[in-house]
Amino acid sequence: MKPGLFITGTDTGAGKTTVAVALVSAARRRGRRVGVMKPVASGAQRGAFGLRNDDALALAKAAGHDLATLDARQYAVINPYCFEPAIAPHIAAAEAAATVDLARIVALAEGVARESDWLVVEGAGGWRVPLGAGSDFADLAVALQRPVLLVVGLRLGCLNHALLSAESIRACGASLVGWVANHIDPAMERQQANVATLTERLATPPLMQIPYGADETRLMALAEAGLDRLAASLNHLPKPVTR
Repeated sequence: MKPGLFITGTDTGAGKTTVAVALVSAARRRGRRVGVMKPVASGAQRGAFGLRNDDALALAKAAGHDLATLDARQYAVINPYCFEPAIAPHIAAAEAAATVDLARIVALAEGVARESDWLVVEGAGGWRVPLGAGSDFADLAVALQRPVLLVVGLRLGCLNHALLSAESIRACGASLVGWVANHIDPAMERQQANVATLTERLATPPLMQIPYGADETRLMALAEAGLDRLAASLNHLPKPVTR
């Protein structure tokens, strides 16, 4: 298992970027060189350097890049496939007459990894979001050979989404290193009961439990503790099954 993480979520808006940025920032505070990627992103703004996605920029900033001087070549390594409309990536790619090449992403990722101690790759949407004909983010995560962290956005319906996602991650041959409980809906009832259910069904407590509206100081404290739990989980991962 190669050093790093592939971060996926139960759905769009689950909080993948929040978790990724917090973990990257905490790792850098511990002296690690962290490489980041958001390989495919839809929903971008066009500027002087072309299309740029907010999540990719947040990751770049957390990894120590100066956004004011981040040129097109550097950005394209972090986010090689960037599409303007905020729609499903495979539809955005088709409309742009682009093909998402998994081998190209893997090659770029290994280049970033060679210059880093730790590689953090964030997906888009959920685990099985399509990328094109016959491929999806699950295929990319398996090809990258990094353990998977599942971010669960706590809202009505999250139990089904989380359990199905975890089941699919394992069935695809990836290693599920853990999950994060992200309280994204303050109106959700019985939140801790839902966390308890997922802890039982996933057979492990969350690596992080993020309160709704947590500020940067709180996020950093949670991420610091999450890194320690992550290290312990990595030491006990079973070998992935090749599909």
